[in-house]
Amino acid sequence: MEENLSGQLADAVAQGADEADLARARAGDDAAFTRLVEPLRRELHAHCYRMLGSAHDADDALQDALLRAWRGLARFEGRSAVRTWLYTVATRTSLDIVEARGRRALPADLGPSSDRAVLDGNAPLTDVAWLAPYPDAGLAGDPAGPDARYEQREAVELAFVAALQHLPGNQRAALLLFEVLGFSAAEIATMMATSTTSVNSALARARKIVAHRVPPRTQQQTLRRIGDARVREIATRFATSLERGDADALVALLTEDVTWSMPPLPHWYRGIEAITDFAVQVPMTRCPSWRHRVTSANGQPTVAFYLGDDAAGPHAAWSITVLTLRGEHIAEITSFLGPDGFAPFGLPASLP
Repeated sequence: MEENLSGQLADAVAQGADEADLARARAGDDAAFTRLVEPLRRELHAHCYRMLGSAHDADDALQDALLRAWRGLARFEGRSAVRTWLYTVATRTSLDIVEARGRRALPADLGPSSDRAVLDGNAPLTDVAWLAPYPDAGLAGDPAGPDARYEQREAVELAFVAALQHLPGNQRAALLLFEVLGFSAAEIATMMATSTTSVNSALARARKIVAHRVPPRTQQQTLRRIGDARVREIATRFATSLERGDADALVALLTEDVTWSMPPLPHWYRGIEAITDFAVQVPMTRCPSWRHRVTSANGQPTVAFYLGDDAAGPHAAWSITVLTLRGEHIAEITSFLGPDGFAPFGLPASLP
């Protein structure tokens, strides 16, 4: 009982501090505004990423949303919590970007898989907005609200974020606000300036599409069952099999229906035979020397690969490769090519 009373006292003190900072912020105190926003910045950024499928777009959206919030602070009447108000602004800002830039894709969205290694005619497609990986450090593993269905890390998994890209903006927003963040349909209707009936209709349509595209078992459930040590071992064995040119070791890690895609390259592969052919002909043969760092992206085991001209020389950032596991085998390999994705993960641009 003492712990419960202590927690209630702490909540009351925190609420009082927020109200004091809100009053100061309304009077033009930007430091007070920063104190209000800072505890929510990480989760707001993750929300923008789920809406947009790009960490870079999420940066832009959050910066714009906070600027809008600062400029509109005088109009905030305090009828809802500061958190609800900030999510309203962030959601509306993200919807504006969705309308302007459209949805993001993975290679499987563009066409069928290739049966053999494509050595020519697989140039990067620069006119496609590609889904991008997300640095998940600091994301909580629990729901953001008591009524949320998805954990925070579940809701940045590649399959889930990719499925969201197939939803219109209003459905995407409604699903995230309800099932990831735990807002009620009535609250969402107010946030999106629509009716509760419209929100419920959007939720029903969104759930149907997402259920069709997302596996029944999330990566978080799989990873918890396997354990951190085993997950890291699988990622390391995958990386070293490529570094050593060991096709048998690679195949032993894969499911029969494994896929491998490499945005921004349009061609992708499905099945052990196709992937073995690609791996032997390209990364194991035409790429002289590999180095790696094991990390995490989208709540999933990830390998940052570096490519060099020889084993002794420097190795430059090459890909952020996100692994999707089914049991203790790799079911999907998604290699996001290019050095630009390394900095958000705190990874160096090259290894000496």
